[in-house]
Amino acid sequence: MKFYTTLPKALKPYFTGELDLFENEYASNNLTTAWNHLERAHIIGQKYPYAHTLVHWKMLQFGFKIKSSKEIIGQIPRLIFGGVKSFVGKIPVGNPGGANVPPLKPFPIDAQLQEIFIKTGVNA
Repeated sequence: MKFYTTLPKALKPYFTGELDLFENEYASNNLTTAWNHLERAHIIGQKYPYAHTLVHWKMLQFGFKIKSSKEIIGQIPRLIFGGVKSFVGKIPVGNPGGANVPPLKPFPIDAQLQEIFIKTGVNA
């Protein structure tokens, strides 16, 4: 199995697009929608250490924004170990990354994200 440290070129626009949508919604104080885009970015980027770590950093910041001690405490180990888990290829595919879900539990990937992986030829 081949492991990557950076996002494949084909996935990058989808990952950065989700982060841009997150930033726009966050700036407009549409926090639920903003969070959904972070979760989607997490699923797209979780195989890649830098992308995975970046999303957990943004999730930690989000936890501070909404004053959620659960999210803050839950993101700290994810931030520390998420990129490492990506590097060694031990990620729970489809996990949305928030502290409201078990960190090692895989989840089904929704059809829209599956289409992205199919279109780009990159496995989830």
